[in-house]
Amino acid sequence: MGLSVRGLILVTETNPRPADPLVSVVLPCYNEARVLGKLTDLILRSAERSHCRFEILYVNDGSTDESEPILNGLAAANPSIRVLHLSRNFGHQAAVQAGLEYARGDAVVVMDSDLQDDPAAITEFLAHWRAGYDVVYAVRHSRKESPPKRFLFYAFYRILNAVAEIPIPQDAGNFGLVDRTVVKHILQLSDRDRFYPGLRRWVGFRQIGVRVERLARHDSRPRVSLKQLFGLAKTAVFSFSRVPLAVFYMVAVASAFVCCGLTAFTLYHKLLTGLATPGWTSITMAASFFGALNALGIAILGEYVIRIYDQVRARPLYLVSRQVNFERQPNDGLCPADDDERPEIETEQDRMARVERITNARARVMNDRAVLIAHQ
Repeated sequence: MGLSVRGLILVTETNPRPADPLVSVVLPCYNEARVLGKLTDLILRSAERSHCRFEILYVNDGSTDESEPILNGLAAANPSIRVLHLSRNFGHQAAVQAGLEYARGDAVVVMDSDLQDDPAAITEFLAHWRAGYDVVYAVRHSRKESPPKRFLFYAFYRILNAVAEIPIPQDAGNFGLVDRTVVKHILQLSDRDRFYPGLRRWVGFRQIGVRVERLARHDSRPRVSLKQLFGLAKTAVFSFSRVPLAVFYMVAVASAFVCCGLTAFTLYHKLLTGLATPGWTSITMAASFFGALNALGIAILGEYVIRIYDQVRARPLYLVSRQVNFERQPNDGLCPADDDERPEIETEQDRMARVERITNARARVMNDRAVLIAHQ
């Protein structure tokens, strides 16, 4: 594990784990009907080797194939398999959020449902978790995608790590294990545009990466399009970096140099050569240049305004249409692992008052952010 025995014992003693932990495996899925049975068998085998109690939580993100009846059949055959059917396709990050909110485990594993994340790695994740680490994430290697896509993934993680305010592990996606404490803190974050690997890193705690081979998909049709991947990359950059706003300082300096150069060039011809003519091309060039800079600035500010608008609007990240093998609802997304802990019953009046307080608090925060951005 890369730790001395002495260090391992020290971490374990300060972070005791339950003797018989419950491990939740959260699996967002979209049109993966062909592999759900095989994936379930692989996870159950990993559970047997880990000697832990397991629950498998599938989040059906609006699949249009035969995923729903297959998942219902798996849940009917095994009570440790639970299924959330979302009302439509809300996106991968929303499905991850739903799984975290409904998971009951002392530790929660998040992984994809396309067989690219190897369930056998869960055993190693649990070993590190028992050793005292609160977050164990997979560092992907040996990707099986096409060379252009591998390059895009490689470049994205390194660019993000270069501009982010906090160091974000390179080549680390959703696949990994988080402790119950970490789950609670992630769920308390009110971000509407969520990038789970970044949020997982932001909350801190003891974290460690484990190299895991990125396996091939079971088919050649990725469920996340290139456009959606670019959207997720944009969310990651704008959520964890202020560099896009800071670019304006560099743009201002560059504009000043360009302006000074054009002014000097124009005055030279006007005063010394007499070649300056009305309507000279440089005027058009300068106007186009500064017009492009203005458009760039408006576009970057627009990205932040859109996120402020979504945050204030506060629509739910997802809606659940049906649950299978669920005995009770989550309490504000925080389900206690102990079944004896029951959430307090909340009246409609109390709920409306709580929602109003949260909405007002979010509006104040967004207003403060808008003021700061305007000043910048």
